[in-house]
Amino acid sequence: MHHQWLRFDHAGKTGFGTLHGDHVREHQGDMFGACEPTGRMLALADLQLRTPTTPGKVIALWNNFHALGDKLGLSVPSEPLYLLKAPNSYLAHGEVIRKPLDDSRIVFEGELGIVIGKVCTAVDEDDALEHVFGYTCSNDVTAADILNRDVSFPQWVRAKGFDTFCPMGPVVATGLDPSMLTVTTRLNGEVRQSYPISDMRFSVPQLVSLISFDMTLYPGDVILCGTSIGVGSMKAGSLIEIEIEGIGKLGNRFE
Repeated sequence: MHHQWLRFDHAGKTGFGTLHGDHVREHQGDMFGACEPTGRMLALADLQLRTPTTPGKVIALWNNFHALGDKLGLSVPSEPLYLLKAPNSYLAHGEVIRKPLDDSRIVFEGELGIVIGKVCTAVDEDDALEHVFGYTCSNDVTAADILNRDVSFPQWVRAKGFDTFCPMGPVVATGLDPSMLTVTTRLNGEVRQSYPISDMRFSVPQLVSLISFDMTLYPGDVILCGTSIGVGSMKAGSLIEIEIEGIGKLGNRFE
């Protein structure tokens, strides 16, 4: 069933619920387990949105789309290539992406995020989707010049792990077929990316299964599926928006 779940701050407390137009039906319990409506409907305008989940880890894919891999002349990987983004980088919809003190070109990467819903260890591909709660929009922000600054050590985690460098949201949407989704990224209202998730080298079930053989995935963990052609730099004052039909639009300014 299709639902749009979100987390929010209201009256000094953090809660969660489902989006219904310009209101949220508040729930209590565990978003990934047993929960039920409290009976309260809250005006969305009165809420401060948080990241839709609080991941123990965010896993970010590299070279997972045919179009970008072909453009860059990258060989086809035999297994998923990924890094981890630090918890300090998590950022909610509407909050500001901050430029680090290090002088570097800051790049946006619009991506689909897979949100894990059940503990997942060494899961077969056929069973992988049973461990997926839903999907969210994400921006895998990168300090591009830092990445290969030292020729002896590519600095993936540092380049992608600065404070505010992992916007996610605004919701986690359930009941979607990820293979039918399209990621659209706009910079100051101009479309810079528009690509189908069906172009992924490793599908959602494959990613969840293969990564679960490397490390246990827990409810709330997020897998960023990687990005495709059209990534680019952001200047101070820019508005970057990631939109996926059925999920919504993630928007953040870069300052």
